[in-house]
Amino acid sequence: MNLFRTRTPRTIPRMDVQGVALPVLGFGTSGLQGWRCRRMVRIALALGYRHLDTAQAYGNEDDVGRAIAAAGVARSDVFLTTKLEHAHLGRRHVRPALEASLARLRTDYVDLLMIHWPSEQVPLQETLAAFAELRDAGKVRHIGVCNFTLRHLREAIETCGVTPLCNQVEYHPFLAQSRLLPYMRGAGIALVAYSPLARGLVPRDPVLRRIGARHGKSAAQVALAWLVSQALVAAIPKASSERNCIANAEIFDIRLGADEVAAIEALPKDRRIIDPSWAPSWD
Repeated sequence: MNLFRTRTPRTIPRMDVQGVALPVLGFGTSGLQGWRCRRMVRIALALGYRHLDTAQAYGNEDDVGRAIAAAGVARSDVFLTTKLEHAHLGRRHVRPALEASLARLRTDYVDLLMIHWPSEQVPLQETLAAFAELRDAGKVRHIGVCNFTLRHLREAIETCGVTPLCNQVEYHPFLAQSRLLPYMRGAGIALVAYSPLARGLVPRDPVLRRIGARHGKSAAQVALAWLVSQALVAAIPKASSERNCIANAEIFDIRLGADEVAAIEALPKDRRIIDPSWAPSWD
C-alpha cells in the first residue's frame, strides 16, 4: 500500500483548552515500534493528524522522532506528548529523563509532558515543581497527567497549585467517567481518551455496528465520533494500518441522533481494559 496514497490532509478540529488549541483526535503509538511505528506516524502526519502521543514506557520515542523529522511537517504544527515513568518522577530524575526523551524525539521541547501513572512513593508536589521548572526553561509547553483519579487531580490543583492541561485516562463506550468528567470540565481540564476502541471490543459490538450501518460507518468510527462530540474530550486511537488510520479520521461528518447517543450511553460501563498492579484505586 502506498505510504502517501492519500495526499490531501484531513482537517482535524481543535478545541480550546486553557487557551491551547488541542486537536480532538490524535494518533496513539502505544504498542508500535521500529519501522511499523515510523511508517504509521508518517502516514498519520500525511493524513493531517497533528496530535502525537508517545511515552518513555512505549520504547518508541526514537522512532516517533525519526518519523516527525522525515515527514516534512513543521515541528511547530505538531502537538507532541510524552510521559515520564515512575522511576523518573523524583526531582533529581525529571530533568535528565526529559533531556533523554528530547534527544530521542529530536526536538528541543515537547508540547505536553505527562506523569504516566500517579506515584505513592514520590510526592506529587515534588514532581510538579520539577515539571514547572522545565516549563519555565522552555523545554515543556504544558503539564499533563495520566490515570489520575479525583483525589490526585484535587491534590494537584488545591495543594500543588497546578491545573493540568489534560488528564489521559481510559474512556470508551464500555467504561464511564461520570465522576471524573464533570470535575475536569469545571476545572477546564481536557480528558484525553486512551484505548478509545476498548482493545477490539468496540468493532464487535452489535449496538455500535447497527448505529454505524445507519451512517455508512463502522462501529469504531461511531465510538470515536461519540467521544469527540463531548465537551473537553479528545481521543488518541492507535492504528496499525493505513486503512484504519484513514478511517479514524473520517468521523467528523457523523451526527449522532439523541436516540443513538442514548443507546451508546446505555451500554454496560464497567469494562476497564487497562488495570495494572500499580494502578490507583479508581473512582
